[in-house]
Amino acid sequence: MVSTRTPGYLRPRGRFTGRSRTPAPTFTPETSSRSGRPPRGFSVRPFPRQRGENTFPPTHDRLNPATLASTRTVQVLGCLIAASWAAAFPLVSDLANQRQWGLIAAPAYLLAGLLCLTLPRRFAAQAAAAVAIVGAVVVPLGLLALHGRHQSEVMVVERSAHLLLTTGDLYLPHPVVVTDYNPYLPAMALFGLPRQLLGDSTAFARVAGDARIWFALTFFACLLAAWRLLRPARPDGGAPRAPLLPLAVLTASPLIALALAVGGVDLPLIGVCCLAMALAERDRTVGAGLVLALACSLKWTAWPALPVAVLLLWRLYGRRPAARTALIGAGVSAAVILPSALTQSAALREQVVRFPLGMTAIRTPAGSPLPGKVLAGFGPTGHSISLALMTVSLVGVAIWLLARPPVSAIAAADLLAAGLAIAFTLAPAGRFGYLALPAVLVIWPRLAARRWTSRRPVPPRPLPDTPEPALPRG
Repeated sequence: MVSTRTPGYLRPRGRFTGRSRTPAPTFTPETSSRSGRPPRGFSVRPFPRQRGENTFPPTHDRLNPATLASTRTVQVLGCLIAASWAAAFPLVSDLANQRQWGLIAAPAYLLAGLLCLTLPRRFAAQAAAAVAIVGAVVVPLGLLALHGRHQSEVMVVERSAHLLLTTGDLYLPHPVVVTDYNPYLPAMALFGLPRQLLGDSTAFARVAGDARIWFALTFFACLLAAWRLLRPARPDGGAPRAPLLPLAVLTASPLIALALAVGGVDLPLIGVCCLAMALAERDRTVGAGLVLALACSLKWTAWPALPVAVLLLWRLYGRRPAARTALIGAGVSAAVILPSALTQSAALREQVVRFPLGMTAIRTPAGSPLPGKVLAGFGPTGHSISLALMTVSLVGVAIWLLARPPVSAIAAADLLAAGLAIAFTLAPAGRFGYLALPAVLVIWPRLAARRWTSRRPVPPRPLPDTPEPALPRG
């Protein structure tokens, strides 16, 4: 009696020695014993399970961060951590806007965690992300924008746009209080132009003209473009899917939500740096040069992005594309900065360079207890030690960059993130919020490329074409 059970294919038991393998004998019901079992010396390996069957992922898949993030335990734990982080602001922060954000965001994160715990798995993450983004971003930002409440940097950006339209200058010549200082380069004034064009006479104009809205739109547009460039092609040749859930989770996290609701001035810088590395990996030299010029014209802390992207292009595509991007990035950013450098050189040096480094009579309000700030609190000697440590560390990162140039957008973003994290940590004045830039640089390119290593994937070698055997005639 022949067994009707589908056996799969067979392989001989035992270990193979050497590199050559002989084809495994095929086991069919006709060659089996009467019981339907395979002959001695053979073992059955079942066919792969069909879609929808209960399968356990391999060990390396279980350790994949994307797989871990999709588990219910990790999602609930992340919501609880976010709720605890938001609930701390009403207790420890001395800024009214941050306290209000914490009061609104903490219950939203708790509700998101409850949804992750109770809803079915197939749509629990989407529902939790929607609740978190509404409670931690949309509601706080809408309330603060309607009442005209924001951190001082939003007012500084909008005032610089007003000065540009009325006087042609960007910086107040004789700053008296801390809010008179403008630590940004000329391109940042573009985000203040909607306020000057729309005014604030109506509720719509107050919200639509707020610079935070345009910070957020630039951030989203750049991350979406970077995702589309870095996402691997689908097997069916279709366009990559939109990153709605990853972008919603990243935006709703306290890392971005707090900055977006109360200030958000660093969000455009995060987006353009991610997009620049993606364009460089895809050999879009003109686009990479223009995006890098925008980054270098927003804040001088983005200047390291230019050599990192240029070295990535040089390593992947040669000297000519790298030189083209370097010329475009340096030339366009110089054309934007040069007019202010010629007409307001003293104000530019005092407000853009010396003020963020804590070298002016009026100290910057950035005062998180990072190591550089702690050292600077010991007086001039501690301030000098902080600057020296930061310089030595950045020289070490530059040597690392030259010794091992990046070979992918992930590697380039990691190098840039390392340099910026060191600079923000050891600078005499800094905020914890500044660390959002290196954090997103590490996270987003990996999510977009769907790989966690900085090495570029090696395409498989095509198999040689073997001629089909000729059919016998007759």
